[in-house]
Amino acid sequence: MGGRPSSPLDKRQQQHLRDQVEVLLRSFLPQYRLQLAASVLQQISRELVPQELAGSQLLPSKKLPRVREHRGPLTQLRGHPPQWQPTFCVLRGNGHLEWFSRREEFENGGRPLGSTALTGYTVLTCQREYLRLLDTLCPDASGDHTQEEPDPLLEMPVSFPLFLQHPFRRHLCLSAATAEAQRAWRLALQGGIRLRGTVLQRSQAPAAHAFLEAVRLYRQHRGHFGHDDLTLGSDAEVLTAVLMRDLLPELRAQTQPGLRGAGRARAWAWTELLDAVHAAVLAGASAGLRAFQPEKDELLSALERTIRPDVDQMMRLRGRVAGKLRTAVQGPLESCLRGKVDAQLPRVSQTLLSIVEAALAAVQTLLAQGMDRLCRHLRANPSGARLRREVHSFGEMPWDPELMQTCFREAERSQGRLEQLAVPFGFLGARSLVFGAQDLAQQLMADAVATFLQLADQCLTSALDCHQAAQQLEKVRGRVLKELREFEGDVLAVGSPALTIEGVYEDVIRGALLQRIDGELKKALGASDVSCTRDGCSEAAWGQAGADEETEAQRGTCAKQPGSCTEVQPLCPLLPPRTFRS
Repeated sequence: MGGRPSSPLDKRQQQHLRDQVEVLLRSFLPQYRLQLAASVLQQISRELVPQELAGSQLLPSKKLPRVREHRGPLTQLRGHPPQWQPTFCVLRGNGHLEWFSRREEFENGGRPLGSTALTGYTVLTCQREYLRLLDTLCPDASGDHTQEEPDPLLEMPVSFPLFLQHPFRRHLCLSAATAEAQRAWRLALQGGIRLRGTVLQRSQAPAAHAFLEAVRLYRQHRGHFGHDDLTLGSDAEVLTAVLMRDLLPELRAQTQPGLRGAGRARAWAWTELLDAVHAAVLAGASAGLRAFQPEKDELLSALERTIRPDVDQMMRLRGRVAGKLRTAVQGPLESCLRGKVDAQLPRVSQTLLSIVEAALAAVQTLLAQGMDRLCRHLRANPSGARLRREVHSFGEMPWDPELMQTCFREAERSQGRLEQLAVPFGFLGARSLVFGAQDLAQQLMADAVATFLQLADQCLTSALDCHQAAQQLEKVRGRVLKELREFEGDVLAVGSPALTIEGVYEDVIRGALLQRIDGELKKALGASDVSCTRDGCSEAAWGQAGADEETEAQRGTCAKQPGSCTEVQPLCPLLPPRTFRS
């Protein structure tokens, strides 16, 4: 299942899919335009209103999130008919996987046999688990599997498999030569999947926030009020996933009965058909968003010009509307919160806090080990070349998949507990939360490493001997770990649209919920100054200009988009090597 064959879709089917994409865009883009205005207003209001200083004073890392390029020989099930064949795979730093027939083709700049963005994939390393998954894709209508012909290629034992499964795409079946190679590839691939998946959640751009809000509202208008993992990926990939989810029942009903083959071969044929549909929808969504880009750029510029001069008036208006809505819904809302929220909130809060706290504890341990290692090397071997290597290795810690796995594993272990929230709350976004916790751990490690290197650079001079330099580094170590511990109470954030009646109404509801959440977090963390917002953005900040027109009871909280607090910027200077006196 390697290179892409000719499409199994005929012209009529391809045109039908293009029409479906156009219908989606016609419904979605008006909502996107509205949310662009709300996001620009939100951004400008945050810029103009002084924010409280965060508890943690870690310096933001200037290194962009990335995946270490990984390459090496694997065996791949590809071709028509599929056969296990040697291949040379390359995972790019942007989360794209490419495969070549030989290493030489890659080294000589040849075109890959195939490639794929890793968005939405899951890595399986158990062949039995993968075969069970195939059995569920195209269940036999009669339920009788005894007549199915076994597929020897699929059932052939594979010692160190790497199966990449996707709900809407062709699967990739790979195998490594050793357990060590399998582990290295698994960690690299999982890093690429996460990097591709959280691109919108990590973005600070108003357009990214507006897009996610527009997707949420678009799906609400179609009757979907829960939270799941469809918003993982780029804008075109998210819209593709949304439409694929809508198309799936029709596709199953119309095409599965006529698929060629039986059993697992039939399941493979189903994934190939899905892959062709996904490619057609993705091409249409990408083209539609590209066509919208000039209008979006012009709209953002116009919004900036028109909103900024009138932002005070708009914030006062928003404050008045919020106050009236809050008064209107306060009674029923409080009754609902007491009856349906208060009893469940401790369980949810403890589940979410335990995930983040475990990941942050692992970050603290790993960081301390790295700083201790630098101090030991400085005491034992003060040569400039050796110190340069150790500093470079320390600076790369956040992007080392093997080292960071100790932190990432803590978040992965929580997935089962998160999935238990599906039944009482309809929550199906466990993977998004796990990715978010892993992103948080990686960014926090990057910030802490950048802080340590910069502080060390400020305090170390060539006049210090090795013992004195090591003492200075130990002082910096203590300061960084103190800042890291202060961060632990500052872990949750929630989103908020603005200045539409629907958006302000949702803000009022969220404000009441956030007051409850703040209280529960204070109890859970044993602190009196913990807020679920990472930047101290309150509804009073949104409506500060009109605060004199509101009563204290009308003020609530208004938090910002999840994952939108840490600004990621271009390269961080490493501590330059110095020669210390022995």
